[in-house]
Amino acid sequence: MADRKILGREPAQREDIGDLITRFPPPKLSGPSPFLLIAHHGPQVFLPNNVELPFTAHPHRGFETVTFVRRGQLLHEDNRSGPRVVNQGGVQWMTAGSGVIHNESAPADFRRTGGSLELLQLWLNLPSRLKNTAPNYIGLEAEEIPAISTDEGRATVHLIAGAFDGHLGPIQSLTEVTLLVVDLKAEGSATLPAPRGRDVFLYVVDGALAVGGEIVERHTRVELDRTGDHVAVSAPEDTTILFGCADLIEEPVAARGPFVMTTPDELLQAVHDYQAGRFA
Repeated sequence: MADRKILGREPAQREDIGDLITRFPPPKLSGPSPFLLIAHHGPQVFLPNNVELPFTAHPHRGFETVTFVRRGQLLHEDNRSGPRVVNQGGVQWMTAGSGVIHNESAPADFRRTGGSLELLQLWLNLPSRLKNTAPNYIGLEAEEIPAISTDEGRATVHLIAGAFDGHLGPIQSLTEVTLLVVDLKAEGSATLPAPRGRDVFLYVVDGALAVGGEIVERHTRVELDRTGDHVAVSAPEDTTILFGCADLIEEPVAARGPFVMTTPDELLQAVHDYQAGRFA
């Protein structure tokens, strides 16, 4: 087996949204990577009787969002399914598909009592053949996500979608995406699946990561080559990463605001459909 190699590093830049601490590595909105962007909110502590998160109801079409609740709680609401609160360690997977209007906010209990909050949201592109698929939402609590121990307990792989070490994740992705959260203790290591030719997503949430002998600092997205068939990682200190693997989407990308389509005409149609109330 051949290791994937680092081609580049993309540190996240601080771009707060209101009072919400927010970081973004440079987005990839021109393809062919299906991993469009990652937004990292927090960590921060909210005082009791805090105000809402700075999001209001907004539309999406043509892609999927995966939201990781690292700390605190998150309330999801949309115009096609009932409200759902996901707690610390949980994940929300929303397929916007043909169009959905949703909002993610702090539950009433969290606003009243306050507490620590850290969220990450990953945008996954859909190929043109799936952009009009029916919208869908799945909320998972931490205990519903398989936690696979490896390296004599020094690494734990939380398997959200795809396969790892003979286990299957609870999400069956439309595009066969593999998606993991990996916790590494100091001196821990793991070998992560990355079949040759597939695109790899790797973001260091906290700590520091060694890939091929090179150290990557926290809040950094790593670009890897596509010639290897696995990614070998180790940690000089306690570390958490997000890791994904997916087929390339060899199609144009037309993205504007909350819509990710294939052509400018489709993008314009998405705006018109939303304004005409066709997302209901």
